[in-house]
Amino acid sequence: MYRILPPFGGNPRQVAEVVNLMMLGKTNNTGTVTLETGGATTTTITDFRIGSDSKVIVIPYSAAAFTDSTPYGAFQDSTDQTAGSTTTAYPVTYNTTDFSNGVSVASNSRLTVKSYGIYNIQFSFQFVNTDSQIHDVDIWFAKNGTNIANSNSRFSIPNSHGGVDGHLIAAMNFWVELQANDYVEIMWRTDNTAVSIQQIPATTSPTRPATPSAIVTMNFVSSNGTNAAGDYCVYVSAVGKATATLTHFANSTADKTYAYVIVG
Repeated sequence: MYRILPPFGGNPRQVAEVVNLMMLGKTNNTGTVTLETGGATTTTITDFRIGSDSKVIVIPYSAAAFTDSTPYGAFQDSTDQTAGSTTTAYPVTYNTTDFSNGVSVASNSRLTVKSYGIYNIQFSFQFVNTDSQIHDVDIWFAKNGTNIANSNSRFSIPNSHGGVDGHLIAAMNFWVELQANDYVEIMWRTDNTAVSIQQIPATTSPTRPATPSAIVTMNFVSSNGTNAAGDYCVYVSAVGKATATLTHFANSTADKTYAYVIVG
């Protein structure tokens, strides 16, 4: 707690100290609050410094709070993925988690999010074609088992040539809005089973690392501001005399502590 002046002012030294500290940002208008648990979607701050016109700014303060503020995931696969039929859609699968925070893989193919948000999905798939003809592959996105409209892309995989298989990296990104516990799968089909998603081992002369058959990353982009119950954002939805209400995702995790600053 920094020095405050008595009601009728202080001596020049006290005044100078208070003013200098204020110029350095040393003020007494900060605090911390820990979110209510048990699935609560609001938490009340009780602080006599808050007025009906105050602005209260909150930021993650504990490790638990920070975890939910920056969700991401990065995954890859080290196996060949083949198509047994040209009339069947196959989900791309992953067997390795490189990074994960609020985004995980379920059932080998389901990119699953912990909480609501708009997410950016980026993928890189190594296709191989062992046939002497060029063949097409379709790649699209499905949410909770249902195809997402207008999400398909078509790639033409080069034919084999001079005894060398044809290769192509299919890559793109896609934004999708997800609720808590929703999942996304990346689906593919080919017009010829000679096309597959190929893992290439590490090679030499020169030394080169292995090529995963599939790489996918998923990042939280933003909230659309309409779904507070599932939102990663924690915001002040109301202020009053000595009180403020935080609206947030349905919280069941202890120690989600946020720092706040009161302005005005």
